[in-house]
Amino acid sequence: MPIATINPATGETVKTFTPATDDEVEDAIARAYARFQDYRRNTTYAQRAEWANATADLLEAEADDTAAIMTLEMGKTLASAKAEVIKCAKGFRYYAENAEALLADEPADAGKVNASRAFTRYQPLGVVLAVMPWNFPLWQAVRFAAPALMAGNVGLLKHASNVPQCALYLADVIARGGFPDGCFQTLLVSSGAVEKILRDPRVAAATLTGSEPAGQSVGAIAGDEIKPTVLELGGSDPFIVMPSADLDAAVKTAVTGRVQNNGQSCIAAKRFIVHTDIYDEFLEKFVARMEALKVGDPTDPDTDVGPLATESGRDEIAQQVEDAAAAGAVIRCGGERLDRPGWFYPPTVISDITKDMALYTEEVFGPVASVYRTADIDEAIEIANATTFGLGSNAWTQDQAEQQRFIDDIVAGAVFINGMTVSYPELPFGGVKRSGYGRELAGLGIREFCNAKTVWIGSADTADTSGSKKTE
Repeated sequence: MPIATINPATGETVKTFTPATDDEVEDAIARAYARFQDYRRNTTYAQRAEWANATADLLEAEADDTAAIMTLEMGKTLASAKAEVIKCAKGFRYYAENAEALLADEPADAGKVNASRAFTRYQPLGVVLAVMPWNFPLWQAVRFAAPALMAGNVGLLKHASNVPQCALYLADVIARGGFPDGCFQTLLVSSGAVEKILRDPRVAAATLTGSEPAGQSVGAIAGDEIKPTVLELGGSDPFIVMPSADLDAAVKTAVTGRVQNNGQSCIAAKRFIVHTDIYDEFLEKFVARMEALKVGDPTDPDTDVGPLATESGRDEIAQQVEDAAAAGAVIRCGGERLDRPGWFYPPTVISDITKDMALYTEEVFGPVASVYRTADIDEAIEIANATTFGLGSNAWTQDQAEQQRFIDDIVAGAVFINGMTVSYPELPFGGVKRSGYGRELAGLGIREFCNAKTVWIGSADTADTSGSKKTE
């Protein structure tokens, strides 16, 4: 895939970029490694926070122009693109304010370990490679960059090939915010270059957000090199609606959750599991709202759903829908490619999906909603967990006992009750099963690329343990 800006609303190639040479990649790694040696030792949390806040200021000031670049490269609406830029600023501010406390020494009970003092100290690992996707071209990268930089790590960004201008902008805005040269660099390279970079002994760790095959590849290389990784992969999130739910609120959120980012979100609601008592009413209202959405130019403020980011992505979901319909599923709205330039696909609702259909288990990365009828909470949870993924989940009920069942029994990295699944800087983000491992954001996220170093300090009274029995 060429490194290029291709407008998904028209299919036009706007600008192409020359991939970095081997020498340029080597220079970037060397610069990052050298910078880390100085950065971790000679900068304080206060200095890093000043740079992070300055970066946030720039993001906010430049939000309109940056949103336009994002919309041009991957097709999200201008409103959602601007919201993403503002969210990135919040991410930098969160870690500017909280990193020092999140990474403070954690004391242990010294007396129980025969020490005068004992504690855990969090120290940065070094150069971290980030392999990032196109669907949230700034926020995905900032979820890594803000905590990593505040912890004292440095970053190398290998972004998706279709968002090069977003990738270059992020490195530029971080530099203009004041972070020293070499702290965060964008490498315009193909996926084929990742292995050599990750195997370089100067690269300490990696984080990847993307497809399951990409995660398998990076995870295998990192495992071979014994390097820590965080993988945030796909999702097929359930959205369960029970009889006690506020039905209108659930329907409204269901539509927003399914078509956010033109349906291209790992944590988008994708499988709508509705109790039989309210199934017909939910389906009627849901279809009506999905049909009312305006599909069109993502720069038009009246547009609800823009194009898919890539032609191959549009073709894949179209094929998934066609295969399901051929197998007997019922298309309630949408379901046909739009006859217009660009990679558009209409909001689509499908019902009557059976376990033998591929759509029952596959992730659909576009504005396509699968609706299931369920007899009771046990069946709802069974359907919710009938996937290899386990990223996010949604449940709508006013019954506290049902809420507790969903919290306890849904196998996912997050359960949101009576609200849309959203990532927040303050909450850990990640999945289980084939949705990946490790966590981004909050305290868990900033510690992922830190060495949790155990420190034990003895005294004259504790130093002589020669007569005691010790085990490792």
